[in-house]
Amino acid sequence: MSTKISAIPLTGVPFPKSEYECRQQRVLAAMVRAELGALLVTAHGHLRYLTGYDGRGGYFAPFPFILLPGRAATYVVREYEVQAVRASSCIDEIIPYTQERDFAMVCAEVLRRYKLQWPRIGLELGCWNLAPADVSALQAQLPELQVVDATRLVASVAAVKSELELEAMRGAIAMTDLAVRTFQSSLRSGATELEVAANIEAKIKSAGGELRPNYTLVFGERTRMPHGAPAHHPIKDNEPAMIEIGGSKHGYTAGLVRGAVLGRHPAAESLHALALEALEAAIVAIKPGVAADAVDAAARKVIQRSRRPRVFRHRTGYQTGIHWLERGNLSLEPGAEDILETGMTLHLPIILFSESGYLFGCSQHVVVTKGGAEILGRTPHTLYRA
Repeated sequence: MSTKISAIPLTGVPFPKSEYECRQQRVLAAMVRAELGALLVTAHGHLRYLTGYDGRGGYFAPFPFILLPGRAATYVVREYEVQAVRASSCIDEIIPYTQERDFAMVCAEVLRRYKLQWPRIGLELGCWNLAPADVSALQAQLPELQVVDATRLVASVAAVKSELELEAMRGAIAMTDLAVRTFQSSLRSGATELEVAANIEAKIKSAGGELRPNYTLVFGERTRMPHGAPAHHPIKDNEPAMIEIGGSKHGYTAGLVRGAVLGRHPAAESLHALALEALEAAIVAIKPGVAADAVDAAARKVIQRSRRPRVFRHRTGYQTGIHWLERGNLSLEPGAEDILETGMTLHLPIILFSESGYLFGCSQHVVVTKGGAEILGRTPHTLYRA
């Protein structure tokens, strides 16, 4: 049964309840099309998108948010976390379990209590925060139901942003731009990565902003390190520097990659010029109705023409919004059949590998509009020369 507790001030719901209800209705419509009797949402990014709660208490066991056509949404959470979920979500029906072993039994009780329209339940099998053991335990409790992979369902709905979400993305990119400008102005011979990072964080804090944790900031030889975190490593004259960083607002992150050179570095400059050309080709290809793989192909053709095909070792871009690292989101890669729609936000990081092992490149964050790609970032994606 639902746990009733005294009123707690909302602390973590940045949007009106009607915004979350609209998102849930869009997901329910997608469920009906897929003939799912129920959907158990467990990915933290999807939980935050649909409820406001960031899911952080779900390290213990999944916190399934259960959606069924014609029924009030139900949140099944660890009893220890009930007050936190109540305070930072827009959900009224919260049902607790106590120990990890109770998770599947309580979920099964909820589903048995509701008469499902179809005997198919969707689970986010390809997302974080749902272990194979969780799935097996649920199947043991509900042998009469068919488990269907619903990894892409919420992600496909969340790909198209509302005006409130776009406002959050614009607030996030403003902090990203501020971080990039601080990175560029901090580059001088002898400055360490950690010193530059400290300058960035102080500037963002003074502006009342927020950064996504664990950003990339590397100088010189350390540009060989994918996703390298800042260290006590100084930049020297005639060395490259690269940053990938994202400002955040209400959990929405807008990242940018920017390259710089202190003095001259012909190899890095050549690589950046190629990344820049590929990025701009991809941006031109972005339009509503275009397939995701067509955007990837536009960037890839530039690389192929350069006769340096091995420098490009990843995808061209991906869907953004809440929780940058959520699995199951739209991806701009070979063979991707997703169709771009107005209101989608995308990050296009073109980071290339030099023949000697350095990584270097640039990116842009865009929103898909009727007229094509609107660039969100205000710092140029051209090479910065310090």
